[in-house]
Amino acid sequence: MIPFTYERAQDEAAAARAAASTPNSKFIAGGTNLLDLMKLQIEKPQHLIDITHLPLNRIEATPDGGVRIGAMVRNADLAADPRIRKDYAVLSRALLAGASAQLRNMATTGGNLLQRTRCYYFYTPGLPCNKREPGSGCSALQGFNRMHAIVGASEACIATHPSDMAVAMRVLDAQVETINGQGQRRIIPIADFHRLPGNTPQQDNTLQSGELITAVTLPPPVKGEHIYRKVRDRASYAFALVSVAAIVERSGGQIHSARLAFGGLAHKPWRVNAAEQALRDTPDRPAAYHHAADAVLQGAVGYGHNDFKITLARRTLNAVLTPTA
Repeated sequence: MIPFTYERAQDEAAAARAAASTPNSKFIAGGTNLLDLMKLQIEKPQHLIDITHLPLNRIEATPDGGVRIGAMVRNADLAADPRIRKDYAVLSRALLAGASAQLRNMATTGGNLLQRTRCYYFYTPGLPCNKREPGSGCSALQGFNRMHAIVGASEACIATHPSDMAVAMRVLDAQVETINGQGQRRIIPIADFHRLPGNTPQQDNTLQSGELITAVTLPPPVKGEHIYRKVRDRASYAFALVSVAAIVERSGGQIHSARLAFGGLAHKPWRVNAAEQALRDTPDRPAAYHHAADAVLQGAVGYGHNDFKITLARRTLNAVLTPTA
């Protein structure tokens, strides 16, 4: 491991100031992703800013009836929170589908949003990877790309975002609260937080240098059945080949509304408004599911090993939308 310096932040403003004023610095909380990347010398921070003692570990009601989740809330605590389980069940289920119990006990809400791709080539120094070394090329395009993106990708990168939590946050229209080194705060809609690769795949999100996530807010609960379905190679401890977070309101053989977000398909949680419009006030029938899948997968391209994802995404959406009783 490359040597680095360390400090423990006294408050969130001080943490952001330290990050903004110290070149090549990183915040560290649970460390479930960052430490692995440091061991492999993929991440090489010269300075670590420990935020584990900041008072960002509360789950609180907001005046509008929503919920504010501190950035340091552990994934296990968030999944088990009674209000999250009752009113935001899709989020609780997504969290429980991710990682292992040990990792959920350490991983934080902010860190989960910031975790980096699990692309094999990103994790293999010495092989070309534009995300790790801009301009070097994308080994996955002609390599083993079974886990990789089929929508929203580019010639520079076909990696996928690994988070289950972020997919649920996307379907819930969460907002990310931050503070920068000048003490300025802003709110970033989750739809705008993660980036598609384009020509700059090394940029995973829209945070500015030194900007610290302080909380994630959820709007008031959305009516309907909350579903999270994750298709993976084994029943646990595996990243999604395809996942779907859905909130579906239906009655009397009609779908009144549906929200859909997908994991395992793109560089960011994938949500397509046209797919949701195709299901609004429509008969609850496979034909409607098919039209929604067409919208989700418009322009989808496989790269060989991941061609099956196009069919798998359709089948997974069909399974999510088919009534259970």
